[in-house]
Amino acid sequence: MASPNWKRIVWILVLTLLTGAALTAETKPVLAAGSFTRHEYGGGFHFKVYVPGGYRGEPVPLMVMLHGCTQNADDFAAGTQMNRLAEEENFIVLYPEMNPSANINRCWNWFLDANQHRGSGEPAVIKGMVDWVKSRYRIDGNRVYVAGFSAGGAMSVIMGAAYPDVFRGVAVHSGLEYDAANSLLEATMAMLYGEPDPDAKGYLAYREMGGNSRLMPVLVLHGTADYTVSPINGHQTLAQWAQTNDYADDFSDNGSVDAAADQTITGSANGRTYTRYIYNDRHGNRLLEKWIVNGLGHAWSGGSASGTYTDSRGPEASRILWEFFSSR
Repeated sequence: MASPNWKRIVWILVLTLLTGAALTAETKPVLAAGSFTRHEYGGGFHFKVYVPGGYRGEPVPLMVMLHGCTQNADDFAAGTQMNRLAEEENFIVLYPEMNPSANINRCWNWFLDANQHRGSGEPAVIKGMVDWVKSRYRIDGNRVYVAGFSAGGAMSVIMGAAYPDVFRGVAVHSGLEYDAANSLLEATMAMLYGEPDPDAKGYLAYREMGGNSRLMPVLVLHGTADYTVSPINGHQTLAQWAQTNDYADDFSDNGSVDAAADQTITGSANGRTYTRYIYNDRHGNRLLEKWIVNGLGHAWSGGSASGTYTDSRGPEASRILWEFFSSR
């Protein structure tokens, strides 16, 4: 009987193992696709992550959603319907939750100096949650965005100033400008009457960017009937970011980016009228936007009644901010 060709047998075994490994890599289940799971961060903080059913391990955008006072991840997700949009557009959503022991009303403490800087307080916690998501899913680092409502909107401004190397866009719904207050009393006054000098705050935000300074796309949305966070705050938030971007553009205060709208569009959606202001950089590219919705109170525009602080009337804020971010 002829002796077996051991080299051929070994080669066949190697090919079989390699083929099996490749098939396993291609067909193994993706990590938690189509799930909405809650995780503990530490120090009393938690967060939830929504992974769309279409996620297959390819690099995808990450949307960080910061809730308002008294809300949590489930409530905010239900009201904004961001998970539904994530299914349509295939991006992952991170919902940080405020630690109730740090604020009984679950408000992000945006008005404390310790929470207005890189590597400190609540911004460092939120950044740590972003890192957690990045360590477990394939995230496109050039498409990481932060959006927030009310106190979460104010915190989204802080995240954009403190971590411009992490976030590529900021959306502020019914929020306030950077460093609008440094105490609870100042916060109350700013919410009611605004802050007197958004240009000065714009420079402070630029300084906070430090060596990571860059042009930051920002979308602001506010209602004219908001009696919790006065509409003046929407205008001042836009003005602050115009000044911040003016410095970030060429390191000087020379009006290369300013708070004079380059285009104004009026329209209506779901029973409410709005005015949309577009602000370009010095190359004529859209950089900033402000949407003022007539008759909208302190509520997520075009949101679902399944969540709190929502108004089904008006333009759909979630789609507006996604279109703004994804057009970058």
